[in-house]
Amino acid sequence: MIDPIFASCTLIAVFVVLLAMGAPIGICIVIASFSTMMLVLPFDISMFATAQKMFSSLDSFALLAVPFFVLSGVIMNIGGIAARLVNFAKLFTGKLPGSLSYINIVGNMMFGAISGSAIAASTSIGGVRVPMSAREGYDRGFAAAVNIASAPTGMLIPPTTAFILYALVSGGTSIAAVFAGGLVAGVLWDVGCMLVTLVVAKRHNYRVFFTVQKGIELKFAIEAIPSLLLIVIIVGGIVQGFLLRLKRPLSPWCIRYC
Repeated sequence: MIDPIFASCTLIAVFVVLLAMGAPIGICIVIASFSTMMLVLPFDISMFATAQKMFSSLDSFALLAVPFFVLSGVIMNIGGIAARLVNFAKLFTGKLPGSLSYINIVGNMMFGAISGSAIAASTSIGGVRVPMSAREGYDRGFAAAVNIASAPTGMLIPPTTAFILYALVSGGTSIAAVFAGGLVAGVLWDVGCMLVTLVVAKRHNYRVFFTVQKGIELKFAIEAIPSLLLIVIIVGGIVQGFLLRLKRPLSPWCIRYC
């Protein structure tokens, strides 16, 4: 009988060595687990158990939602949903000092709420706003920091890929409860980013960039209705149980050309 402590040390040692060699994390986990199982079980049983566990872990209907969430971010970027959300954010933050930074923060929050991905939000919104901020005299480091700091709201504002995976791994966790907690945390995160931006904008005298005219305000609001409606459809459908996991990220297909 192999000592459990020795088996645990072997698992950690093999994982660390492979990780230091630059192997992908998934490969490190598989080889380290298989090596440890060979110390405890016969070779044929170890092979069978490893293969069975790998396929059974991937045999999950909920995991199908993950690539579609990534795809939804691409669809929204191509369909112009991101631009409409940014224009809608201008209505509330366009008249504040350092308005480009506020627009970046609010845009990341709304885009992340739809795509469920912090990376998709930061690349879609920040890819446009950071260079624009630098051209308007903003410190490039500050503009990038605002985008990076506000991007995690894409992982907090529901629905998010991370929350779905957490509910799947933990087993039995209420997705609606997790989403409710993430919504509060995401809003507080954005408010904190805005407060820091306010202090920095006043200290460096960043000017007001956007002056939205009254006629344009109504246009921006009307154009943003389909995008905002998508947030209501996804979040409301999840909480009320109308949407399955696979249907949530597919919702942007319905309003791409709205």
